[in-house]
Amino acid sequence: MMTRRQLVRGLALAGAGGTLGVTTRPVAAEPPPEVTTIRLIRTAAICVAPQYVADELLHAEGFAEVRYVDQPAGGLGALQRLARGEADVTMTFSGPLVVQLDTGDPVVILAGIHTGCFELFGTERVRTIRDLKGKTVAVLSLRSSQHIFLSAMAAYVGLDPRRDITWLTRPRAEGIQLLSDRRIDAYMGFPPEPQELRDRRIGHVVVNSAVDRPWSQYFCCMLAGNRDFVRKYPTATRRALRAMLKATDVCATEPERAARILVDRGYTGRYDYALQTLREVPYWRWREYDPEDTLRFYALRLHEAGMIHGTPQRILARGTDWRFLDELRKELKG
Repeated sequence: MMTRRQLVRGLALAGAGGTLGVTTRPVAAEPPPEVTTIRLIRTAAICVAPQYVADELLHAEGFAEVRYVDQPAGGLGALQRLARGEADVTMTFSGPLVVQLDTGDPVVILAGIHTGCFELFGTERVRTIRDLKGKTVAVLSLRSSQHIFLSAMAAYVGLDPRRDITWLTRPRAEGIQLLSDRRIDAYMGFPPEPQELRDRRIGHVVVNSAVDRPWSQYFCCMLAGNRDFVRKYPTATRRALRAMLKATDVCATEPERAARILVDRGYTGRYDYALQTLREVPYWRWREYDPEDTLRFYALRLHEAGMIHGTPQRILARGTDWRFLDELRKELKG
């Protein structure tokens, strides 16, 4: 939950005018973006709500056209599209970002956006992460966000995810049904899946990354850009990040309005699930947490899990650019 001081600070930012409740006038002294079209990736997870709420704010930043490119089903599809230049910037999950950067793909992390979106559900046979030893877990695919995050969690408690866990690759709906039928032992969910699982009383929450340490202390979603786009178009990158951070404040201070945007624009069909997600995910923490800490933490865990070979220092040097975030934190401070 936000403290009163955090809420007042966010409301001060969100009360300056504009349809979304935030200032939509671009900074007059700043040059316009070098390009007038920007492309983001549309995903099934609604915790990335800021990039949909940002649509109007991106237009106000000088982008004449805002496109949302559909993500291919499974695996690292979103990041692969970003690396290939089929999208310019997008919100995505920190664990897969670390794996992708380890391969040398041309992706640059620009900011942490929020913590606390994924939850691990289990049957009565799983009460802690250590109980996953010898158990079966359904994931969308190997090296999917589910697989990567859960591998990091297993490595953190001393398990070898390659040997100690049986991974069953299934589509989301089938994975949820398998947990309901108790034919698997655990399932990692991203919004709106946790909301559905709780609503249907399927399994129980083993780990909630919004509240359970150490997962609640690190970003689960970050903003990344295509390296060539960031290098060629620094003003466009800065303006896109500013729109995203303002949209994140809207999600924190006006969850009802943000949830309605998600439903009205077809990003999800359930207003109640969207509202629950927006109320539970700590969107205000982009101001407080250090994104480098997140990358170091997950790089160490994924190295222990045998999923990457590079060091945290190499990951940070190869795939981060904090200059825009540092500037905007000062500009948007409460």
